[in-house]
Amino acid sequence: MTDPSDSLSLAEQGSGPTDLPPPSPLRIASQTALFLDFDGTLVEIADHPDEVIVPETLPGVIAALAEALEGRLALVSGRSIAALETLLGPLDVAIAGSHGGEFRPAGTHTVAPLAASLPDRVVTHLSEFARANGNMLVEPKPYSVAVHYRHHPEALEGLLARAEALAHEEDLKLKHGKQVVELVMPGSDKGSALTAFMERPEFAGTQPLFLGDDVTDEDAFRVLEELGGHGVLVGPMRATAAHRRLPDVAAVHDWLAAALRTHDQSEGI
Repeated sequence: MTDPSDSLSLAEQGSGPTDLPPPSPLRIASQTALFLDFDGTLVEIADHPDEVIVPETLPGVIAALAEALEGRLALVSGRSIAALETLLGPLDVAIAGSHGGEFRPAGTHTVAPLAASLPDRVVTHLSEFARANGNMLVEPKPYSVAVHYRHHPEALEGLLARAEALAHEEDLKLKHGKQVVELVMPGSDKGSALTAFMERPEFAGTQPLFLGDDVTDEDAFRVLEELGGHGVLVGPMRATAAHRRLPDVAAVHDWLAAALRTHDQSEGI
């Protein structure tokens, strides 16, 4: 793997480069740890969260990578763990759901919280606002609540104002992602999830890679350097703390598949 220091992010360079280089080929080795976002990274984003199309081969690829990496792989998603397993089926891999609020190491069904539960009144307030402004989709999660405004862009200004007020009143974090505004509990972020995984024995001493597409993934990108790794932005170029970029979901699949082919060949398969 290449050293992330040889390509500074836009945030570090001010105006920054017009693009970032692609990551080196993924090398399945004892020092490699791989963390993967889901929506926009492993699957294309859909108008409705339930409408994403999961490639038939994806669960097998995730399982094969986890096995090849001897457990040093984790999914880190804004979706709940239950929602991920509904889409992918039961996978014996490490997962952090709800932006890190839910934490489940591989080999167990026990989910440990990294944050307190979201107060019900926050969901109630945002649901009332959403109904009054075009009946926007509200997605409650154990440690956050998301409002999708893709079909109601005219409501964004009011939605942000309401979300900012709730964030201040309830001591929450506000995340503005791709056509979605989300309020999350403190401690429920992808940077905290990566840090928690890296403190576990199976990840100790490894160089972590994290692939993500959205601004909610920046929490993970920012902690990577102190953890000895680097981030890979998926999708169009934008201001980011990542140091490498893949253009789209298809490129991510190709990058992962190439690593498995190389590993299989080295194993004599």
